[in-house]
Amino acid sequence: MEPSRIANAALAPEGRRKLAWARQFMPVLNLLEERYREEQPLAGSRIATCLHLEAKTACLLRTLARLGAEVTAAGSNPLSTQDDVCAALAEEGVTVYSRRGMTSREYSENIRFALGVRPTVVIDDGCDLVAMLHDEMRELLPAVRGGSEETTTGVKRLAAMEADGVLEFPMIAVNDAHSKFLFDNRYGTGQSVWDGIMRTTNLLVAGKAVVVAGYGWCGRGVAMRADGLGARVIVVETDPHRALEALMDGYEVMDMAAASSEGDIFVTLTGNTGAIRGEHIDRMKDNALLANAGHFDVEISKPDLEARSGEVLELRDNVTSYRLKDGRTLHLLAEGRLVNLGAGDGHPVEIMDLSFALQLLSALHVHNRDLETRLYAVPEELDREVAALKLEAMGIDLEEMTEKQLTYMKSWRE
Repeated sequence: MEPSRIANAALAPEGRRKLAWARQFMPVLNLLEERYREEQPLAGSRIATCLHLEAKTACLLRTLARLGAEVTAAGSNPLSTQDDVCAALAEEGVTVYSRRGMTSREYSENIRFALGVRPTVVIDDGCDLVAMLHDEMRELLPAVRGGSEETTTGVKRLAAMEADGVLEFPMIAVNDAHSKFLFDNRYGTGQSVWDGIMRTTNLLVAGKAVVVAGYGWCGRGVAMRADGLGARVIVVETDPHRALEALMDGYEVMDMAAASSEGDIFVTLTGNTGAIRGEHIDRMKDNALLANAGHFDVEISKPDLEARSGEVLELRDNVTSYRLKDGRTLHLLAEGRLVNLGAGDGHPVEIMDLSFALQLLSALHVHNRDLETRLYAVPEELDREVAALKLEAMGIDLEEMTEKQLTYMKSWRE
């Protein structure tokens, strides 16, 4: 296995500071580490990960290592990697392959290096690691007991692999757990997207028209927070049920052809390619902001932007300004990659505490069981445990049903 490939080991002290800050706001992960540390339940496992390498993720990776696993980590996005955090992780015994701003070639090489551990368990964010195992490194497949996937995009890819009959080991769809999509996707994305946009541009949101493309759980969160910031919210959807929901939540609903001439700020969260294309770019206002919060940088067509541009400028960090041949200027944030991670610190710490607790419990579940090869939901008992631990950490007690109530709920007679 290759040694760590990071930008600068001397950055470790700053990375340790970031980890110390995050850790004190992750009570669920702390409780689980305390519960299992003496038992060392992951001893003998080799866990390869492809995740956003920032402080909250580092807390998960460090916990996996402390519970006995041999852990390797590749960055799942060139702009979300924090070099100081990578340096701190490498000190903690996690083998890290990533740097901020890595090229596409480096990105693929780093995933290959992470897989050099010959994993028994994988944790993925976007399914690139799983796809590489199946496409290029099939000799490693027999050792893999299973894994888990963090994102909506990754789960869609895994579902397609399962439907095509090519998935070779069990995977748990962490993204689809209630503790994930209700909180991480909605409240985490809702806050972190606007944090990324506002800190990058230093512009006002109130009074502007915000176009949200995609009204899944992430889109719901972004629309809700835009509304709270005083924006006029327009939702673009392909699904009739979600479009109706957006309408009844109080937002305007239209197709992108109509919305493109209305919006001041565009945020794509579709998980699909070409949500914003040339015909939409042609109708946009001067100085419109374009941001993506889907996993891959394909939702806003950069080739169409470039084809219409006479000049491309970098006027602020994480802002690429395209001066179009007709005189308008459009501003693309974070290269069209995840704006909340490319131009910010990602989801709030307390939110990722829930998601990474699910990842930890899923890793334990996969490591300790012989599962059939398919895509699984997170076991309900694990999902409920994470939510219950969070409430316990907050000092909140749940109401308990009486015996009479329990009997009533199981009966078909009144």
